[in-house]
Amino acid sequence: MVHIGVIGYGYWGPNLVRNFAETPGCKVIAVTDLRPERLSAVKQRYPYVKTTNDYRDLLTNKDLDAVAIATPCSTHFKIAMEALKAGKHVLLEKPLATTKEKASLLIKEADRRKRVLMVDHTFVYTGAVRRIKELIKSKELGDIYYYDAVRVNLGLFQHDVNVIWDLAVHDVSVIDYLLPMRPYAVSATGMSHVANQPENIAYLTLFFKNRLIAHIHVNWLAPVKVRRTLIGGSQKMIVYDDLEPSEKVKVYDKGINVKSDAKSIYKMLVSYRTGDIWVPQLDITEALRTEAAHFVNCIEKKKHPITDGESGLRVVQILEAATKSISCKGRPIKLTTMKIAK
Repeated sequence: MVHIGVIGYGYWGPNLVRNFAETPGCKVIAVTDLRPERLSAVKQRYPYVKTTNDYRDLLTNKDLDAVAIATPCSTHFKIAMEALKAGKHVLLEKPLATTKEKASLLIKEADRRKRVLMVDHTFVYTGAVRRIKELIKSKELGDIYYYDAVRVNLGLFQHDVNVIWDLAVHDVSVIDYLLPMRPYAVSATGMSHVANQPENIAYLTLFFKNRLIAHIHVNWLAPVKVRRTLIGGSQKMIVYDDLEPSEKVKVYDKGINVKSDAKSIYKMLVSYRTGDIWVPQLDITEALRTEAAHFVNCIEKKKHPITDGESGLRVVQILEAATKSISCKGRPIKLTTMKIAK
């Protein structure tokens, strides 16, 4: 039985507590938050769970095997490092850290302590994304040409990070999981429409070799909520709409065929191919439930998570480079491979 504590019971913390409380092989024994009213909410729903306003009480609790951290982004590194040094396994809300150097230090500490370090990139654990992964891996789509995502809504404004770190992080983590290669550069533009606050709208472009390109549009100031992704391949294409209640993934047998005119090397013939639309069956298990079970399994079996520290580092590196690109008016920033010093 894995005993877990949750640090932070604000927006995401209740979801973590609920899912871990219902995961076999796991027991939530403590929750911490700075606000008394949030701790009262814990006690009302989970009377057997200990509560405290000091997260350090969880780290010194010898009955605790692991902690899930759902606190503001700026606190992730400090709390996660203290937890690892206290010998706890760590599930850390996205992103892993605010810089690639801090992310690297967390990975190094987890390796040294032989503890599981997992990033809460929830969308990777959705049935939709896992099914898309199978389609890409099986070459059902052919060669992947593009990933084009829109993730917009009205709020919630963050004060310690811009919209890239809040929303684009989801698509960057999905791209890292789905696509068969890593980007070599990123370009981004963005703007803040609230004085002295971080950017609330941004556009990211990730450049890959072999003509693959990814584009992400994120916005806190949209009149509607949109979570839609297009993935285009040489054989088939996918529309993934996370807000669809049932048919979240649709596979289109559509594309183009390009042939050279034998009579002229300067003339290309483009024909359009239109076939069936296929809606694959998806696992409807809540993503966070799948993720919680995966975290527990990795602790018990001493395995590396799908969204481990290394994947979290790659995501942070892209977000950091995108932020730099925004300050440089969209200048492409080269991505280099980070090596973790052992």
